[in-house]
Formats: sequence, C-alpha cells, structure tokens
Amino acid sequence: MAALNFRLERFSTPIGQLLLVSDEQQQVRALDWHDYEERMHLLMRRQYKGLALALRETSAVSPAARILQAYFEGDLGGIENIQVALGGTDFQRQVWLALRSIPAGQVLSYRDFAMRLGRPAATRAVGLANGANPVSIVLPCHRVIGSNASLTGYGGGLHRKRWLLEHENAIPALEAVPQTASLPGF
Repeated sequence: MAALNFRLERFSTPIGQLLLVSDEQQQVRALDWHDYEERMHLLMRRQYKGLALALRETSAVSPAARILQAYFEGDLGGIENIQVALGGTDFQRQVWLALRSIPAGQVLSYRDFAMRLGRPAATRAVGLANGANPVSIVLPCHRVIGSNASLTGYGGGLHRKRWLLEHENAIPALEAVPQTASLPGF
C-alpha cells in the first residue's frame, strides 16, 4: 500500500486552534478546527482511499501557516496564494477550487454558486461537495450561504462562519438575518 507523508501543524486563532496538514512540497492537504479533528481524519481517509496516511506533528511554521496567521490579523488576500493539493472526485475538486472565485467580503448562495459552475440543477450536489471541503478558509466555503441569505451549514460551526464573514466585512447586510441550523452544506 502506497503511503502519503504529511505534516500536522497546530496554531491558535481568535476562534480556536487550527489544524493544518501539508505535504512535503508544502501544499496544504487539509485545514480544520481542533474540535473537528476526527472529522478531518475521516475526510482525508475518504479522499485518499487505498493510501496509508502518515501525519507527523511539527512545531515548524510553514509558509501556509504564516499566511493564515496574517489572514487572522487582517491580511485577507494572502490566502489566495496558498498552494493546495486535493484528493476527492473530479466534481468535488471543481467545486472546491471554484470557491476561490468568491472574493473576500462577498457571499454567494448555493444556487448562484451552482449556476456559476454551470450546473444549475446540481445545487444539492454542490452543497454536499462544499460540505466536504478539506481545506476550509483557504478554499472559502464559508462564503457560500443559503438562498434566503441565512448562514447555513459550516463544518467548523456557525459561530465560526459568522466570525469569518464579519472578519471579511461580508456580514453587515446579513446581521438581521437569522441563522438556521439546517443540514451541513445547505
């Protein structure tokens, strides 16, 4: 069985400890919150079926971690430069990479995002792929919202989605809109 060797960094942010998984070429493979570490491992196993995954914890700070720290300090544009390497299906990768087309400070509904992808009848599939995004923040799934402008489903919790959108100045028009607790990704 082939093996993939990854590095695991842990660092603090204003909304919790972040877990950053990168490969030997310093491409980000996964990014998740400490309280969702088990889910991160599950998503990685699904993406890299048939491969052994070896995660080695490191205290060395990667370029991606530096960019993410700058993001949390207000430099919103730097995350666009973080290199990622993704498993998953072709469709999932298409959805995940298209998330970068949503600029900081803007949001897009799941329906409009599906239309942008040229798959207007696939809103639910786009939502499911978005919910399985292995590299949150870098591939900004938090910028996708419900069609009624509600803050729906975010793997790291709606409180983090709200914080990220407020941090990016995308939320002022949404403040009066109630959050919903629908299924993740919708």
